Amino acid sequence: MRGLLATSMRFGVLTLGCFAAAAVIAPASAAAQTSYSPYAESPAGALARYLRTLAASPRDFRSLIGAGRAALALGDAQAAGGFFGRADEVNPNSPLPQAGMGAVAVANGDPQTALTFFARAQQLGAPIATLGADRGLAYDLMGQQALAQADYRAALGGTDSDEARRRLALSLAISGNKAEALEALAPLQARGDAAGARCRAFVLALTGDTNGAMAAIDRAMPGSWSSVSPFLTRLPALQPAQKAAAVNLGMFPDAPGTAYAYASPQAYAPATTQVARAPGVDDFSKPAPPAARQPGWTGKPSVQVAYAAPPHKAPRAASTTDAARSRKVWLQLASGNNADALSGQFRRIKSRNTDLFDGIKGYVAKSPDRARLVIGPFRGSSDAEIFQQDLESVGIDAFSWTNSDSDSIVPLGTE
Repeated sequence: MRGLLATSMRFGVLTLGCFAAAAVIAPASAAAQTSYSPYAESPAGALARYLRTLAASPRDFRSLIGAGRAALALGDAQAAGGFFGRADEVNPNSPLPQAGMGAVAVANGDPQTALTFFARAQQLGAPIATLGADRGLAYDLMGQQALAQADYRAALGGTDSDEARRRLALSLAISGNKAEALEALAPLQARGDAAGARCRAFVLALTGDTNGAMAAIDRAMPGSWSSVSPFLTRLPALQPAQKAAAVNLGMFPDAPGTAYAYASPQAYAPATTQVARAPGVDDFSKPAPPAARQPGWTGKPSVQVAYAAPPHKAPRAASTTDAARSRKVWLQLASGNNADALSGQFRRIKSRNTDLFDGIKGYVAKSPDRARLVIGPFRGSSDAEIFQQDLESVGIDAFSWTNSDSDSIVPLGTE
């Protein structure tokens, strides 16, 4: 399992290396468009620059948007959501924060929530050309490749054209259109785009040319083919939404290195690659009370995006029972850095087979490295294995997990 975890992490890094964040829509004015270009400087450098501005002017709208985009490019969706949430407080009539939070939801693997944000951004004046790269990925994660490809094509004339072209190629490959996918990448290949070369390897893998894909990977990243070959060979057998999550977010449906432990077209969490957070980022990415407004939907969104983080809670009294802290056998369904998102994830899992989950409660197990969504505890490994097989029979993957004495396990909703 350790080898599989390491390989999964390597695949996630390879995938993330294939894409710059398509981030959010461009500012309306030409002058504002120059405020952030992901290709003019490194995302880390841009984030540091915006943080310096925010230290003097915490409500500087351009810097909040720029910091959000830079954080997203660095893979820190939680910080990005905080920046976009603060920007929304400063200028609630701008489509930029809503589009940014849509991009955050996509990075968190929650395409339906992302579509809500993108719809709100459109209502505020965002053109499809500037939303398409990210909204297209939301559609891809839902298995709706035709809609995804239409958005990507619309974005080819926007500021994220290169990223839209890469994602279009992958989406076409997912649809089985190898020739069109390679044709889409041709302009990037012609100018030696390194990310395009890595995307070409994924196109080959998605369309069944595993040997060609491994050779392409080795040319793009020498020495890496052997570590990712197990995943490349399995890509063609995945469902379309699973393929999109694997090649865009670096997540396979049943690899323990991914944030999700089950396969669902609408339930993918961010890749597990850890990002070094710039000093001071938390000071400016946390939403100021009250939390930023929600877009105009009815009902609670399925995942709480980072910008709507709850206020600071006082230390909880020692209410966790000794039994919960002792070592017991559980089944893990999902995991991630955001414990608040697990309630929505559990609802989506239960909706796939309500009879099987009748009377089953979800728990949050907090470890130093992550929060886990678990069910149980079971009397022993055999009982857990029986229920695991029941879950697998309806397409829900889970794996056995035994808590340590230091893990805090509480019922969902009380974390």
